Amino acid sequence: MELVIASGNAGKVREFGALLADLPLQTRAQPEGLAVEETGNTFAANARLKAEAVARATGCWALADDSGLGVEALGGAPGVHSARYADSDAARIERLLRELEAAGAHTAATRGARFTAALALANPEGEVVLAVEGHCPGVILDAPRGEGGFGYDPVFFVPELGLSFAEMDKAQKAACGHRGRAFAALRPQLQALLAQERQ
Repeated sequence: MELVIASGNAGKVREFGALLADLPLQTRAQPEGLAVEETGNTFAANARLKAEAVARATGCWALADDSGLGVEALGGAPGVHSARYADSDAARIERLLRELEAAGAHTAATRGARFTAALALANPEGEVVLAVEGHCPGVILDAPRGEGGFGYDPVFFVPELGLSFAEMDKAQKAACGHRGRAFAALRPQLQALLAQERQ
């Protein structure tokens, strides 16, 4: 079965390809130049929009995700605007730390946060047939730690592991991260769907 990854981000397409490698799927990126406006108010709504649009445009199955960070002291911000919070990873982190400071969030107890990943799978007609979410709770650090990851990873600390996302190896992040948890929820449903398709 051919599956189009509803993303123009080469890193994300590779990550999805690796997570799906053991399933009877051929994955490819969405066509170049295809842009889907993310007008949803939730990660789930944006994932659905992308999956539906890419499935309709290609006539193939399409898998989309939308993910980001919600910080309690900031009323859930940056939320669906996580990627657009500033124009670079460093600037996004700087703005996040500045806004937490302004909100008076100085202790771990007041800096609670959660990463969310929403996945949506649409059939070739553009109907979403599977939708799941994965979450990873954590705390926003006072300053970046670690060299790995991207985005907010250097300031997102997972107390149960005592590490920031940027300090984790790929296996640790896949096991406890929001995208890994979303995939764990999607996998059995996707396997059942593939079995049906083959009958």
